[in-house]
Order: sequence, then structure tokens, then C-alpha cells
Amino acid sequence: MLESIPKDVKIVEVGPRDGLQNEKKSLALEDKLEYLRLLAGTGLSTIEATSFVRKDRIPQMADAKKLFTKLKKESFFEALNFPCLVPNMKGFDMAKEVRVKEISLFSATSDLFTQKNINCSIDESFTRMSEVAKAAKSEGMKIRGYISTVFGCPYAGEIETSQIVKVVERFLDLGVYEISLGDTIGVATPGQVNEIITAVLSVISRDRLAMHFHDTRGLALANILTSLDRGIYIYDASSGGLGGCPYAKGATGNVATEDVLYLLESLGVSTGVDMNKLYSASKFILDKVEKKSPSKFIENHFKK
Repeated sequence: MLESIPKDVKIVEVGPRDGLQNEKKSLALEDKLEYLRLLAGTGLSTIEATSFVRKDRIPQMADAKKLFTKLKKESFFEALNFPCLVPNMKGFDMAKEVRVKEISLFSATSDLFTQKNINCSIDESFTRMSEVAKAAKSEGMKIRGYISTVFGCPYAGEIETSQIVKVVERFLDLGVYEISLGDTIGVATPGQVNEIITAVLSVISRDRLAMHFHDTRGLALANILTSLDRGIYIYDASSGGLGGCPYAKGATGNVATEDVLYLLESLGVSTGVDMNKLYSASKFILDKVEKKSPSKFIENHFKK
């Protein structure tokens, strides 16, 4: 083990979108913008900015157009990537209006989950996404794919590996440049991670595969270590460990970016991210949502 760990890793920071969408408290637009400014100064190259979704479903993202419009005026905007989640053509039209350069599309491995999440089946979700993908490509937008419930569904239980591979293939058919495999409810185990990576690498190359772990049962870092050993070098993480899924009861937050960074640094893996600046961004947003971070690193390293 640990013989195939990459020398460099890309962290996709999902705090501003995936982290904040599950918070009961909706933040002021300027606070969100300041959070993005702080994250932009850490050395991160990709920061998920917001999502263009229905205000009544995800009220925390209701200011997406205004936020992105202001974000574009920041001096760092052109140097970094700020993907935005788009669920349908209505969301795409809003993203197009403010000239978003990269969008993320999402589905799941479970029909029961997609029904709860976006009120449609997996097949219906791909029908919707195919229209969005076609429009996005015509506008020159990059497209990233998210697959939820890869390692287990809160309604359907364990998912067949063949079903996971099938969904990966359908995303590739849409023309996405990268696919993130999501452990939506945080039930993945290292053995399972190894098995699923083996399966999906039969249809997708390592450089297009990302992993997205939640730490519900405390195994997120073990799962990342397993993924690293398989040569995977793209990981989603949320600063301060913010987030969860509003349609997955009991799912705790994403793995904290600080914990992932500490693991990678201990292995000599380069990320280009400054830990102290990252913590400053996390502390800012945690104070705003009035929460304590679940991050073990933050708890033990940055004591007051």
C-alpha cells in the first residue's frame, strides 16, 4: 500500500455551495462573497461558487445570480475556476445570463433518491441533463458531473456496482470532463471504495475521476487514503467540514478540507493550499453560521 500515491492532488472546494446549502441560516450576500474571497487567497484552484436552483427548494442559494455577478468583478476571478450547480434548463438560463464558465450536473445511482431530491427518475434526470449539456457545450461551458449515492442510498440501501458503472457511462455520454463519485450519506468503507474504483476505471480514466466523501462514520480519510493508493488525485472537500445533503436524512457534513490537507501534507503530497489561510476562511464562515467545525484537525490544532 501507498506505492501509487500521486505527488500532486487537486482539491475541489465545495464549501460555498455544498457546504452552505444545508445550513438552516441563509447568509448575507456580502458574507458569501467574503468567504469566496478568503478561499480564493488560499491557493485553491477550483471553488464551487453557488447553484442555480429553485428558491423554494434551496433558499440558501436564492441569491446565485447576484452573487456570481459580484464574484466576476473580483480581481482573482479569471485566474480560478468557479463551477456552479445547474439542475435544469431554467437554472442553465440563469447561469448563462451571468456568463458562468463551468457548470455541474448531477444525478444518482438510485431512483428513490432522485425522486426525493429532484422529483424524477434517473432516466428522466438524464433526459433533462442532455438538453442542458447540449446548450452548455454550444456556449463553450465546461461540464462536471456529480453522482450521488454511489456507496449507499438512504432509501434503497447498497447499490449494485454495475449500476454505478452504468451511470458513469451515461455521464460520459453527456460530454463531462470530470465525474465526482459521491458518498452522500458517509457509509463508504475502504474495501468498497477499492472495489468501486476498480469497476469504474474500466470505463473512465483516472484523470477524469474525483472522489467526494462525507465523514458520517469517521472513515472519510481512510477512504481518501484508499483512493490515493489507486492513483486518484482529485478530491472534493468542504472548508471547516460544512455541509451535508438536504435530501439524505442523517447525513453529516463533507470531509473537512483541513483534514484532507493535513493527510496529504503528512504524505508529502502537494496541493498548493495554505493551511493557515484556509483556516481563516473556515473560521469566518463557521462564525457566520454559528457552528463548530467537526474537523479533528481544527479542533486540536487551532485551539483558542
